[in-house]
Amino acid sequence: MLVVGPSGPAAAAMPVGTDARIAFFGMIFLDTSTEGAYFGARADETARTRLLEEAVRDRFAEAGYAFMELAPIADTLAQTVNPANCYGCDIRMGKALGAEYILVGEVQKVSNLILTMNLTLRDVGTGKMVLGRSVDIRSNTDESWLRGINYLMTHYFFEE
Repeated sequence: MLVVGPSGPAAAAMPVGTDARIAFFGMIFLDTSTEGAYFGARADETARTRLLEEAVRDRFAEAGYAFMELAPIADTLAQTVNPANCYGCDIRMGKALGAEYILVGEVQKVSNLILTMNLTLRDVGTGKMVLGRSVDIRSNTDESWLRGINYLMTHYFFEE
């Protein structure tokens, strides 16, 4: 099951051209469930996070976008717990790369039934969000995670 909250007027999909310099900082998994607090990271959820990153890369490439190489900031990025919420470190890393935009996603696990997925594109020059959307998904499976990220990309980032 996929639950989409109110989003107001439809936003223009990808307000930046395919020539834009975009740095994709990946998908971050935040486990706020009691399971994560007691048992730590699960291998299947770690694998699903990588699966979502691959899906995002593939969909952006299909639309003609190329992400920047992250090697110059790899050490800083590896030490950053959540580049989607790091008091501007995402913007600083974007500037260090010479990126115009940064893209980062999050999956927050509330329980094995309820998860929220976010995908946000921010302007490095202003620090402001250019495009960002969120969906709630139900069930903690490869299929539900992929359905959620594909919904975000199809209906908000690449409206079809």
